Amino acid sequence: QVQLVESGGGLVQAGGSLRLSCAASGRTFSNYRMGWFRQASGKEREFVAAISWDGGVTRYADSVKGRFTISRDNAENTVYLQMNSLKPEDTAVYYCAADPYRSRVSPRSADFDSWGQGTQVTVSS
Repeated sequence: QVQLVESGGGLVQAGGSLRLSCAASGRTFSNYRMGWFRQASGKEREFVAAISWDGGVTRYADSVKGRFTISRDNAENTVYLQMNSLKPEDTAVYYCAADPYRSRVSPRSADFDSWGQGTQVTVSS
């Protein structure tokens, strides 16, 4: 498994932006497909976005499409989530995850075997 550490969460007003980062260590980063998930209080964890090992393929949840952008820098072993036009319903703990099948495109959380500790994002109205 790869070790993942998220950062960049915080409190922002509706309409604002945040950029989350996830630093990976312990394995060859480019061997992994990367994803972002989130879990709001009292709700199940949900898929947000994923990116293939080379950044060539991305996938987004409908709720964030057009507002969030996932990217990665394999030289820096880091994956990012740029979040624009934030809404109060985006409030959640955001988790970074790694999938060892680097060409897979599924949004299923069960396909990811390494997880970070999460970073809180709070969007005020």
